[in-house]
Formats: sequence, structure tokens, C-alpha cells
Amino acid sequence: MSDRLMSVTAYTTLDYVEARAKGQEFEWESVAVVNATADREEPDAVHLQLELDNLSERHLPKHMEDLELTPEQARALAADLEKHADRVANASTENDSDETGT
Repeated sequence: MSDRLMSVTAYTTLDYVEARAKGQEFEWESVAVVNATADREEPDAVHLQLELDNLSERHLPKHMEDLELTPEQARALAADLEKHADRVANASTENDSDETGT
């Protein structure tokens, strides 16, 4: 992704994820950058940022989403992500066991 709005460094949470943007008249797949951060001095919110690589996209102008979360909202999101990650991991483990017959 060149010409980003987000700064991608060694501290960026996820510098490559598969993403999909959906609109009323389009659906487009791309790669994206995701970052969770807070201000270094006097942080007052957690920021969850997302930017899709849109070099070839004609429906969306270059932009970045920035969700401003309270600590409670960030923890609720983290807990939900953990729950769903466990569910996906368990399903993968069950599928691996079924394939090997164990």
C-alpha cells in the first residue's frame, strides 16, 4: 500500500489483513492496515483505525476509518474478538481431528 493516510511502523497492530468494502452498488476486496492506539500524552480514548489500499478502487476515495472508543468499549470489543477467535480456532481444531480420524 503506497500513499497511505495511516503511518505504518513496527508498532502497527496489523499491517496486512484481507478486507472487503461493500456498498449499495459495489463490493470490492483489497488488503488493509489495522491499528489500535491511544495518544502518548494524556490519552482520553482508544483509537481503532482501518485503511484499505484503494489504488485501484473507483467507488471510494482514499480514506481511513478511525473509531474512537472509551476504555469500556475497547474492552468489550477485545472480549468479543477473543470469543470469536476461540470459536474459529476450536472449529479448526475439530476439522483437523475429523480429517485425521482422531
